[in-house]
Amino acid sequence: MKKILNTLYAVTPGLYLKLDHDTVRIENENGKITQIPLNALKGIVVQEGTAISPALVSYCIAEGKEVVFLDRNGQFQYRAVGRVKGNVLLRLSQFNCYKNPVLAAKLARAFVAGKIQNMRSLLLRAARETENQTDCHALKNASNFIGSILRDLKNEDAINIIRGIEGQATLAYFNVFTHMVKADREFFRFKARYRRPPRDAVNALLSYIYTLLAVDCNSALEGVGLDPQIGFLHSVRPGRLSLALDLMEEFRSVIGDRMAVAMINRRQLDEDDFEMRPGGAVYLNDKGRKKVIQEFQKRKQEEIIHPLLKETVPFGILPHVQARLLAKVIRQELPEYLPFFIK
Repeated sequence: MKKILNTLYAVTPGLYLKLDHDTVRIENENGKITQIPLNALKGIVVQEGTAISPALVSYCIAEGKEVVFLDRNGQFQYRAVGRVKGNVLLRLSQFNCYKNPVLAAKLARAFVAGKIQNMRSLLLRAARETENQTDCHALKNASNFIGSILRDLKNEDAINIIRGIEGQATLAYFNVFTHMVKADREFFRFKARYRRPPRDAVNALLSYIYTLLAVDCNSALEGVGLDPQIGFLHSVRPGRLSLALDLMEEFRSVIGDRMAVAMINRRQLDEDDFEMRPGGAVYLNDKGRKKVIQEFQKRKQEEIIHPLLKETVPFGILPHVQARLLAKVIRQELPEYLPFFIK
């Protein structure tokens, strides 16, 4: 099983990362803060306001460690990677699947099924755990509706209708998302999903976690030799990591939403962890981002039994496991892709 290597998240303005032999030396204006062995890292994520030396970037590229750059709001900007690796025959097979409407729809349907089932599981879990009858009723009603949509999905093979079903289920899910929030509902008020820009604290939190998750899904796909830009559910366009977004769908609620709700309900975040921008945009501030990153790393170490492998797997390994299963399907070594489901 793949070892979980840590990702170094450099998100504090004023930091400088440089290469020091086989380590990352982290400094600020007062001098050295710490030093981390590079063999313990799978990559580095740098946010605008933090500097990184060209020598360190070059070393990471040579060693197969990606360097990801985020803007000041935590949104993905670009990645520094080396030569494209992986089996060219696998990528040709991936392209052939993409060009085949039947195979492409089959994979898109699987990604959506995983997303919908996991959203429904999270709603049912929240309904069981709440003592508020209004919340319980709303969550159960939404889970029942989502369950009916899931049944409609089974026999659908038109990609646009599959996307429409995904949109219906997601809308129903986010319509009751606020019923999972128990702490400080006045500040963590959630009406709808807004991404660019986030317009409330919950949207800001979800967007940041999704960015971290997308980085991991992209790395998992590249690790097995697939092209992250050739997706099946998400349309292909220049610069878009469509397959990484496809793979991420089954993990959004399992890892991202569940973590966001837990952090709010445990009061790990409050109003001081966010900043309001002119025009109504809301983003995590430096203090808030640090809390989220720490919790994200902890979440990746937690273990769960994989329903297909029947093995205990850390959450951080799940994207790599699913990427390997996807590669086997594209190679025609497995008859169908089975998304990760949580109970």
